[in-house]
Amino acid sequence: METRITILDEGRLMEGELDWGGLEALGRVVSYDFTAREEVVARGAGSRILLTNKTPLDRKTLESLPDLGFVSVLATGFNVVDVEAARERGIPVSNIPSYGTETVAQHAWAMILELCNRVGSEARANSEGAWTDSRSWTHWANPMVELAGRRLGLIGRGPIARRVAEIGRAFGMEVVMASISQPDGGEGLRSIEEVRSTADVFSLHCRLTPASDGLVNAEFLAGMKPSAFLINTARGALVVESDLAEALRRGVIAGAALDVLREEPPASGHPLLGLENCLVTGHMAWSGRAARRRLVEMTVENVRAFLAGSPVNVVNP
Repeated sequence: METRITILDEGRLMEGELDWGGLEALGRVVSYDFTAREEVVARGAGSRILLTNKTPLDRKTLESLPDLGFVSVLATGFNVVDVEAARERGIPVSNIPSYGTETVAQHAWAMILELCNRVGSEARANSEGAWTDSRSWTHWANPMVELAGRRLGLIGRGPIARRVAEIGRAFGMEVVMASISQPDGGEGLRSIEEVRSTADVFSLHCRLTPASDGLVNAEFLAGMKPSAFLINTARGALVVESDLAEALRRGVIAGAALDVLREEPPASGHPLLGLENCLVTGHMAWSGRAARRRLVEMTVENVRAFLAGSPVNVVNP
């Protein structure tokens, strides 16, 4: 019998003439742009393999799919799957490690530089006549922030964090790193408290776990430097967004830039949207075509390895 492979939420993954040819050679592929939580069991019925990006696969769902043998997450983060429940049922879960290292690091730095230089807002103002009206040979609304000699603090020590650190050092920054799993520091690591309180630019690059959910709350923000910038290209739920909005309005920190939010897309009237000192992009740091091509190719390899009896990139061994 031909293996049924169901893609629950392909979304915009395949834009730019990407295709699932390699996957289709391994089984019968059924793909959906989006699958609501209540649709998963019906759509996944009879599937030996499920591919999901953000569609949740909880314990009850997994127990309702008796034919399921393998899950491959179309992302590096795998918190959408109850990996313990999958392990109990003998279902390996694989992810796609490191496919987006370059694009996510690049986007993090685009956000940092926009907060420091305000190129976008300055250009928009000038297109509306700000420089012309100033009658001066030089014009700016906000003086740029020089990064050289300042401290870049990172929570996380994976490939993306290391790449962000490398770029930071090229700008002449001092880099310090902390880890959720070693909050008091360790070899090559500082404590979270030290990184939080001393960083001029504070960037999140850790997984979403019970220990990191809501990490950046009002108390955390109060311990940061008033001149600091917060960057989040990891997971939206790392930040308590109402607390961040209040901190930005009160000047507790100088600014923030986020590519991820707890609920995506955000509801109308989200407290961070429209704040002058907050940049929000639409979970796009992964979206470079080269990164998406790597994701597709690695997904095919994950499926091929499972079918060969030796699954790779398994997160619940």
